[in-house]
Amino acid sequence: MSLKDEVTVPKEIFEMVFESARRVHPKETIFLLRGKKKGNSWNVTELIIPPAATRGRGFSGFSMHMLPMDFSIVGSIHSHPSGNISPSVEDLNRSLGRIIVIVGFPYHGIENVAAYNRDGKKLSLQVV
Repeated sequence: MSLKDEVTVPKEIFEMVFESARRVHPKETIFLLRGKKKGNSWNVTELIIPPAATRGRGFSGFSMHMLPMDFSIVGSIHSHPSGNISPSVEDLNRSLGRIIVIVGFPYHGIENVAAYNRDGKKLSLQVV
């Protein structure tokens, strides 16, 4: 991925993630992102609730072996109750797909969201 890569996410998806994050705060929440890559843009189209998702203080996860084979999953989105929107080592090591989107407390507005590739490089984020 180049520095010009961007992630495009519908506003409605952020609204759903923000609401989930507010409801489970101070625990983390996690979802999968379905979409396609077109040129230098990852176009997210759907939010998926992962099977057997766990939420806790400082972590979130799901059972990877329970996922069906789905090549349309482009990444994940999860919350950081601390407000820090940088990926942790665990986020990078356990990522599924090519992108990681993190929403930080207080869970409203694009200023509390960041997108990264699997190497931890920040990507441009567009809300549509």
